[in-house]
Amino acid sequence: MPSVAEGVKLGIQECQHQFRGRRWNCTTIDDSLAIFGPVLDKATRESAFVHAIASAGVAFAVTRSCAEGTSTICGCDSHHKGPPGEGWKWGGCSEDADFGVLVSREFADARENRPDARSAMNKHNNEAGRTTILDHMHLKCKCHGLSGSCEVKTCWWAQPDFRAIGDFLKDKYDSASEMVVEKHRESRGWVETLRAKYSLFKPPTERDLVYYENSPNFCEPNPETGSFGTRDRTCNVTSHGIDGCDLLCCGRGHNTRTEKRKEKCHCIFHWCCYVSCQECIRIYDVHTCK
Repeated sequence: MPSVAEGVKLGIQECQHQFRGRRWNCTTIDDSLAIFGPVLDKATRESAFVHAIASAGVAFAVTRSCAEGTSTICGCDSHHKGPPGEGWKWGGCSEDADFGVLVSREFADARENRPDARSAMNKHNNEAGRTTILDHMHLKCKCHGLSGSCEVKTCWWAQPDFRAIGDFLKDKYDSASEMVVEKHRESRGWVETLRAKYSLFKPPTERDLVYYENSPNFCEPNPETGSFGTRDRTCNVTSHGIDGCDLLCCGRGHNTRTEKRKEKCHCIFHWCCYVSCQECIRIYDVHTCK
């Protein structure tokens, strides 16, 4: 469970990094069990991303914990080694991502057993996040020899930096597939499933994110949607993208103030071995949304 909790925290931190320049910036609420507030009540792109990055975070943290030996019920992966390649041999501790994915599936999908569209969406996006971990597993190698020569090279399976997972899923957020809900009569009763809304587009794969409700614009505070608005948010006056003052401030304009910051400057390296610096005061323009 400590690894699961660490994985959820990792997913939240990555969400806030990826959306730091967006109108919705993955804000959490401290005094609520629903840490994102009502934002996840709707089947939007934002909900799709949060489910994907959180389930990926759990898989990542559990896998890393196993490889580091901090968990007693798992360890290194010995199933996916195969024969070594030319110039290297197996060594170190290969990370058992399959086990991490299994734990994440049991944890994140535990409540998604209802025969409705929202459970179908959540399970799909959870699995997309976990699949991203498996797809990004790679060989990591270390050289051994005199003076750093690569006389012997040992390699093991490793997860990527979690930032790479966040970057990939953020791209999937931008290209998420809009779905429509269909109802079917089955032996257990009515069952809701999802179908791609636009037949001209390629249907989503297991690696794509899906949603079926439009997002609010997040420009103004709205307790019903969980929007905090963008007033007083810092914007980039030179950018023409979503983090620029025009788009982030929703056309309301922005305020500019000057801010003094203390920074280290004129640093000198002394042999051997320390660095001495002076302290400078620099003035910056800070732009915030009206």
